[in-house]
Amino acid sequence: MHFHIVTLFPQSLDSYLNESILKRAQEDKKIKISFYNPRDFAAPKVGAKKAPNEMTYSERRVDDKPYGGGPGMVIEALPVMRAIEKAISKTKGKAKSTRTTKIIFFSPSGTLFDTAYAKVAAKKYTDIIFICGRYEGIDARVKKAFKVEEVSVGPFVLTGGELPAMIVIDSVSRQIAGVLGDITSLEETRVAAKDVYTRPEVVEFKGKKYRVPKVLLSGNHALIEAWKAEINSK
Repeated sequence: MHFHIVTLFPQSLDSYLNESILKRAQEDKKIKISFYNPRDFAAPKVGAKKAPNEMTYSERRVDDKPYGGGPGMVIEALPVMRAIEKAISKTKGKAKSTRTTKIIFFSPSGTLFDTAYAKVAAKKYTDIIFICGRYEGIDARVKKAFKVEEVSVGPFVLTGGELPAMIVIDSVSRQIAGVLGDITSLEETRVAAKDVYTRPEVVEFKGKKYRVPKVLLSGNHALIEAWKAEINSK
């Protein structure tokens, strides 16, 4: 699975994507993550003789005031379109019979992302392109230029699409064989207790003793499974 992330702030994802399970998944080549910054695709201003990689940060601005008025700034369409086009070009080396690409545009009003969506995505696609908005959003013409699906990770509004991208990458990656190591680690495929315990058997804290439920020490798996079902129902 190759994840392509179109974002103005690629470094904001580094700390999470390069730790623990996702880091190991990349090292083991189970997943690959690439970034495309729209600023790198900004066209030189009229009369400018500099190449995009020679322009200063201010010269590479890709936002402007919204038509119709209103607060904030809107990300321009063309730099994002060029970034998406670059991401798509990275998928063309795969055989047509096996290449399946999904473009996700994060939006509070989009399809609600859940585990069922993650399972389908992990099986169906080889490449997923995430379009991460910021500020007041991205010029809507981007959605007209490409076949995208608007997706939401919950009934709330965030300052950008980077957190949603990390959520989807994490959830989809778990469904890919070998990423978790032990496939039984998928909680949704078994009866997993919402409460878990480990050693020591008794924890003392501020004069109180907190014990592991006796049933978990019994060795009776039937009783343990019944206990899991009971606490999960509460």
